[in-house]
Amino acid sequence: QVRLVESGGGLVQPGGSLRLSCAASGIRIRRMGWYRQAPGQQRELVATTSGGSENYADSVKGRFTISRDNAKNTVYLQMNSLKPEDAAVYYCNAVGDYGVTAWGQGTQVTVSS
Repeated sequence: QVRLVESGGGLVQPGGSLRLSCAASGIRIRRMGWYRQAPGQQRELVATTSGGSENYADSVKGRFTISRDNAKNTVYLQMNSLKPEDAAVYYCNAVGDYGVTAWGQGTQVTVSS
């Protein structure tokens, strides 16, 4: 059974930092990534990592860093210099063999003073 467990969301002031974690089980991962969805908006890609390469949305380049610990089957998202427009529910995504796709339950990130 595929399972993604996220952690690390919360409330932070503008300019602050948070680190999200997503631990995967039951899936041989080909690609992992983070997406986010703000109220009234579509879910959008934040960052992905696959085969040692990373991809970022333009809005987070230079501020966010995605990394992966293969031994722990865990992906992280270090978010620095957070802005109010970064506030959203952040979802972990994993794609495995044969195109199997899994989503985490989501973790809320609130950026407010």
